[in-house]
Amino acid sequence: MESTQSNSPRPNPRQSHQLNPNANPDADRNAPRKPVRHPHLRQDFAASLVVFLVALPLCVGVAVASGVPAELGLVTGIVGGIVTGLMRGSSLQVSGPAAGLTVLVFEAVLEYGLPVLGVIVLATGVLQVLMGVLKLGRYFRAISVSVVEGMLAGIGLVLIAGQLYSLAGTEAPASGLGKLAGLPGALVAAAGNAEALASVGLGAGTIAVMVLWKHVPRQVRTVPGPLAAVGLATLVSVAFSLPVATVEVKGLLGSIQPPALDAFGELASVGVLGTIVAFTLIASAESLFSAAAVDRLHDGPRTEYDKELVAQGAGNTICGLLGALPMTAVIVRSAANVQAGARTKASRVLHGVWLLLFAALLPSVLAYIPIPALAGILVHAGAKLIPIRQIAGLWREHRGEVVILVVTAVSIVVVSMFEGVLIGLALAVVKTAWEASHVRLEVVDKGAGPVQAYLSGNATFLRLPKILDNLEALPQDRPVELDLSGLHHLDHACRTALETWAERHSAAGTEPVKVTADAV
Repeated sequence: MESTQSNSPRPNPRQSHQLNPNANPDADRNAPRKPVRHPHLRQDFAASLVVFLVALPLCVGVAVASGVPAELGLVTGIVGGIVTGLMRGSSLQVSGPAAGLTVLVFEAVLEYGLPVLGVIVLATGVLQVLMGVLKLGRYFRAISVSVVEGMLAGIGLVLIAGQLYSLAGTEAPASGLGKLAGLPGALVAAAGNAEALASVGLGAGTIAVMVLWKHVPRQVRTVPGPLAAVGLATLVSVAFSLPVATVEVKGLLGSIQPPALDAFGELASVGVLGTIVAFTLIASAESLFSAAAVDRLHDGPRTEYDKELVAQGAGNTICGLLGALPMTAVIVRSAANVQAGARTKASRVLHGVWLLLFAALLPSVLAYIPIPALAGILVHAGAKLIPIRQIAGLWREHRGEVVILVVTAVSIVVVSMFEGVLIGLALAVVKTAWEASHVRLEVVDKGAGPVQAYLSGNATFLRLPKILDNLEALPQDRPVELDLSGLHHLDHACRTALETWAERHSAAGTEPVKVTADAV
């Protein structure tokens, strides 16, 4: 029988290449490999879990402090992770409800109600998208850093004062100044009440855990500080049946309240429009300043500021439609994301997915969280908003910036958020104008002949008193030659004042004032 099995040797790739003179022996080695779609998925997955654990207590705490259902804080965190996280802008920055807007949101809810909050947040988002499309995002970097730090310091002071009342289990006054003034009495009253003492003790313990967490062994620190502090406080509260208030749970779907059509009629109110402007400016500035800080933490792609503003606006638009809290980029979560090894935006999207799963599957867990613990978390967050070290450094080199910072912070506490920021911005503009108005008057008097006066620099109305005092001190019985060619700028007020002085001096003197003004 004839066998059909071939006895010929298997083809050798090397021999095949030798048989084919046109073959490239490195072709297989140099052939492009199939790209891996998610090369950093492991790092991003691990980072997303860390960010989720950091964001969870902060989302709930900010919502409770803002006077809205706790689930709405989770909704904003979910939107910030999934919607804003998918969009272009800053690849590693994480968005959600922020302590920086807590005071403003609380005041808005108190004055206009929760339905109108959705309208305010929606309008804020639309304005942010519009500013991003018009490429105005980069100009937020021109806002004085002292104003921003003063704004955060003022928010921090009001936030701390308000949350100290929550620690004591009492209701805080409405105004920032009232919160500070009423604190001693509230603490004295708490000292004589057993339930209030339990609440204060639990909150103080939460703050202590947050402060000391950085000193625990590194293996333990794999659990984020905020989660550890709230978790320990919850265990203590349940184990000892402490008489403290806990989070009220309404359910995710039950908390979402899209604004009704009649709520949009409030857009005709000047107060609501002012609140929208304040939300827009503060949320945008905080997000873009956070983006600049996050860029310094990693070597990846830099932030595209206009696109980041569009992403923040899109997120706030959806939050407004859902009746949730406004969002900003949050430096605490963003820094945790970078430090946990995140490489792409997948980490922040996944953190939003984990928040969604928690809110959908485990909402009843929130009912065990004691409110004093959340207040302690926010007291710690408020303290970090006050730049004490930066103030000390600025005082040595730029005292004017410290004045702007302090005035902005005090104005926010005494008046309100919006007016405080406007006062800070106005003061920064005045300071800049004053520093830019450098003018020098040099008088040359040789004892005989005309007195020569040389003005150089920038002559503005801010320096007008000094200029006129020096010119009016010139001899009235001598001719004067006024040389303005060294001026880079001469505003209308100064020009008019100099012309008036020249006419008066010419009338009283022997000869008219001779003015040389080649440059102006």
